[in-house]
Amino acid sequence: MTDLSPAERYQRAKTRSKGKELTSFISSLKFPLDDFQERACLALESGSGVLVAAPTGAGKTIIGEFAIHLAVASGQKVFYTTPIKALSNQKFAELAARYGKDKVGLLTGDANNNSEAQIVVMTTEVLRNMIYATSTSLRDLGYVVMDEVHYLADRFRGAVWEEVILHLPKDVKVVSLSATVSNAEEFGAWLAEVRGNTQIIVSEIRPVPLHQHVMLGDEILELFESGSNKGIVNPELLRKHQARARGPIKRTGKWGGKQYSPTDRNRNQSAFPKLEKPDVVLELETLELLPAIFFIFSRAGCEKAVEACRRYGIRLTNKEEQLEIRRLVDARCSSIQDEDLDTLGYFDWLASLERGFAAHHAGMLPAFKEVVEELFLRKLVKVIFATETLALGINMPARTVVLERLDKFNGESRVAITPGEYTQLTGRAGRRGIDTEGHSVILWGAQLDPTVVAGLASKRTYPLNSSFRPTYNMAVNLTAAFGANRASKILEKSFAQFQADRSVVGLARSISEKQESLEGYEESMQCHLGDFVEYSALRRDLSDLERSGVSGKHKAGKDIRNSRSLRRIDNDIADLKKTMRAHPCHGCSDREAHARWGERYQKLRKEIEGTIAAIEGRTNQVAKTFQRICLLLTDLEYMVQDGEDLEITAKGNRLAKIYGERDLLIAECLNRGVWSTLDAPSLAAMAISLVYEARREENEYEPKLPKGNFAEVLAQTEEIQEELLELQTKYRLPKETQLELGMSWAIYRWASGARLDDVLKLSGQLPGDFIRWTKQLIDLLDQISKGADPEVAKTAYDAMDQVKRGIVAYSYYV
Repeated sequence: MTDLSPAERYQRAKTRSKGKELTSFISSLKFPLDDFQERACLALESGSGVLVAAPTGAGKTIIGEFAIHLAVASGQKVFYTTPIKALSNQKFAELAARYGKDKVGLLTGDANNNSEAQIVVMTTEVLRNMIYATSTSLRDLGYVVMDEVHYLADRFRGAVWEEVILHLPKDVKVVSLSATVSNAEEFGAWLAEVRGNTQIIVSEIRPVPLHQHVMLGDEILELFESGSNKGIVNPELLRKHQARARGPIKRTGKWGGKQYSPTDRNRNQSAFPKLEKPDVVLELETLELLPAIFFIFSRAGCEKAVEACRRYGIRLTNKEEQLEIRRLVDARCSSIQDEDLDTLGYFDWLASLERGFAAHHAGMLPAFKEVVEELFLRKLVKVIFATETLALGINMPARTVVLERLDKFNGESRVAITPGEYTQLTGRAGRRGIDTEGHSVILWGAQLDPTVVAGLASKRTYPLNSSFRPTYNMAVNLTAAFGANRASKILEKSFAQFQADRSVVGLARSISEKQESLEGYEESMQCHLGDFVEYSALRRDLSDLERSGVSGKHKAGKDIRNSRSLRRIDNDIADLKKTMRAHPCHGCSDREAHARWGERYQKLRKEIEGTIAAIEGRTNQVAKTFQRICLLLTDLEYMVQDGEDLEITAKGNRLAKIYGERDLLIAECLNRGVWSTLDAPSLAAMAISLVYEARREENEYEPKLPKGNFAEVLAQTEEIQEELLELQTKYRLPKETQLELGMSWAIYRWASGARLDDVLKLSGQLPGDFIRWTKQLIDLLDQISKGADPEVAKTAYDAMDQVKRGIVAYSYYV
């Protein structure tokens, strides 16, 4: 036998060291595992939990699939959680195809399919609710895969991830899959603290290299200098950018040889020829850079781009592809009522699909979005114009990602996208197993600076920060499950508190350093006549008072109240001067020399006091908030004292079934019976005001309200909210926002049988937004039906039936 090379010996040793299950799993794959995938799988098989942070498209989900393999091999259950229903549906289809429909279940709130299966795919909220309800489905659970765990930073839903991680049984292994974050070690350290042995696997290698470009007119230039591994901006790009930003430009060819002056440029930005979307599409097709995703930061912009391509006559498909697109669309949309098709823009949408391009945004009907996603994955649609939500959504990689601009409107002003957002967006470029490289293309504009783009492209990570905060519903559920005292200790282990405590360590270190300086200052100003620290404090107080007096005189004018305040300050100054002159140190011959040290001492002491206050504010902040919530709930009799702990009352049990931003207000209204006189459409109109959030650009107007007693019941609801606001102020808790009534009339009309086109006009909503809000409404009505007395429960059921019709029913069940 010939001697093996060191590399071959290493590979053979590595193969021998693999566990039996990993070897079996690899044999079922059509591709070898990357190093980070293999390390994570070996850690799992050795009995450890894992945190895997890697770029989009790197293949993190294979580790989740190995956890499923381990669970099946050992006869245990495994839950695969995702942040959004679309991801859950996609994963369910994949796993059902692999393991068989009898072994895989789906739980999303909308769907309850084979929930007791060995493998269950679900949204994270569903798992949180199962834990609080001590569901029997948690028996024999061996693994939980938390896909897209970086959603933990989401300010609205992030707390759910922490709740699940904190409250899962200790013997369950957690597989956390995250986008690349800059503090993976910190997050992993927290996971190890609360879950036990957890290995951190970080990879920053993209499986498909990304080439980044800027498109100036019809010319595509590399962003970075060729061959540079230090992120140096391409000198040719800089030169052309600066030339365009300076003087007249003459273009030939398709731009007609027109000369543009700087004056023209200031008047009209088209003086710097920038290709329209159809031209860019054709240019990418010529360069064989399709399929592509164009990220456009507005829904209207996405629709305009599609319309422009249709008007321009773009066609990216052949006859066979067009027929295949038509067949799939007919199969998916045949259940939509004919009268709704025109309202939904079906015919223009289909015409665009058949030409190979489409929009993708939250305003679209969910079924339309899903068709676009499937056609794109099947390479039948070649170009998608999408909002940035697609970057956080389902698996839809492209060969090329195009960014229209590097800033977006946040509802108030235009803000630059962050390095993390840039990484998420461009991360879609490059399809593993299909492309050898991915491409990102930034469309050049006069406001675009190549060095800024390079800066965004170079910072490929972003920090993961907790958004966890206790809620009223969480408080009653935790107290019911563990008791308030134990619950408080559990919350002290949250990632939010972990991060706060780490910051406290740094603050405490700075106090220690400053304390040493303080002692040195105190030694330098020692006075043989008396306590110079005390004397320097008097001088500091006098200086502060004199400054406030001078400032007040500038603002006072003829204001009588300010004049009285100034007189008080003058009296205080006189008193302080008198006290100072009487102090023993005032007569010291070295007084001014001591005073210089005293000034430094007092300034540093003030800094230390501020730091101590910051530490006190951060120490046990989550538990303190929980305790204040418990005090408020005890005031309202949702909890009662039971010995040294708290017990949940019947009112508390009702609150435990209500999840959402206004959980306490809803529970209080149910407990007081204020909604008992509403009919089904009116209850739907009331419920939508509790979940709806108006878009910032919506016009402010006096909303139309349902007839009958709705206004009276609304007034009672708002009175209860005012009472709760007073209690929230008393206990220093976040205050609820006012009810949003902008959709109440439209929902009332829909629940009363109005046509879809009329209701969309009344609400000012796009079909996708209308469906999204009605789904949230149905979810709340379902919670009300489970927590209310029989009369209101029946009205809630009726309201659900009346809302769940037509296109809403189609979107809910399909």
